[in-house]
Amino acid sequence: MGDYTLPDMPYDYAALEPAITGEILELHHAKHHAAYVKGANDTLERLAEARDKGEFGGLVGLEKTFAFNLSGHVLHSIFWENLSPDGGDRPEGPLADAILAHFGTFEAFQRQLTTATASVQGSGWGVLAWEPLGRRLVVEQVYDHHGNVGMNTTPLLVFDAWEHAYYLQYRNVRPDYVEKLWGLINWEDVARRFADVTSQAG
Repeated sequence: MGDYTLPDMPYDYAALEPAITGEILELHHAKHHAAYVKGANDTLERLAEARDKGEFGGLVGLEKTFAFNLSGHVLHSIFWENLSPDGGDRPEGPLADAILAHFGTFEAFQRQLTTATASVQGSGWGVLAWEPLGRRLVVEQVYDHHGNVGMNTTPLLVFDAWEHAYYLQYRNVRPDYVEKLWGLINWEDVARRFADVTSQAG
């Protein structure tokens, strides 16, 4: 049975300063993300034990715990790759065309994702995702790590709105943090994800 592992960061912890401090990034990756990886692995072991013993009384809680931790691991793994010290500007090519087709203008898309991220109640994420049934881009709000999303969607660009992602630096002013994220987006990574998912039969 394969275990989940914490991915290496694609840049140094201090590389995204001043938008995100090295202290925040190190805590975020080495502590919070690592905890989701451990939680997913630990829950897999507990699920295997439940199967071995034929004792499924705690299954509902275990399934929810696994989904929470696995989704946290997946979203953070995308988040690190979505950001770059050389990021910002706007996408080009097919991704840019799709944004215009599905949101009208880049500015309208930017406002929608910004608002979705800044207005998540409690902890969560703002997400640009691909919805293959309608073959369109959508913006979603993720509560905690895995709620309020279309079942078939694939995240392409994710903005972390959990307090651990920004509070040490931006305190309770989440919109200021979200605004800074736009200057860090690695559009090449987002475009690659878009190309991968749209090339699949749907």
